[in-house]
Amino acid sequence: MADTVFFVAVGIAVLALLLSGIRFALGPWAVDRTVALDAMTILATSLIVAFALLSGRRIYIDVAMVYGLVGFAGVVAVARYLEGGL
Repeated sequence: MADTVFFVAVGIAVLALLLSGIRFALGPWAVDRTVALDAMTILATSLIVAFALLSGRRIYIDVAMVYGLVGFAGVVAVARYLEGGL
């Protein structure tokens, strides 16, 4: 039962990642693209963690943490640039 829930959650995350990618490609404004990119970063981080749980390798948790931190810093930098403060 837990495996089924896990794979359904991963499938939903992949679907959300694809929809965010479409929003990133079609977003009319830079702010829309920035929010879509942030959502894609969060979803990719969750998929990396899911892969770490599935494979049983802890190193992927560290990779997910670094990826999330770099993604957050990137979104903050883009937001500051769009605001005109960078």
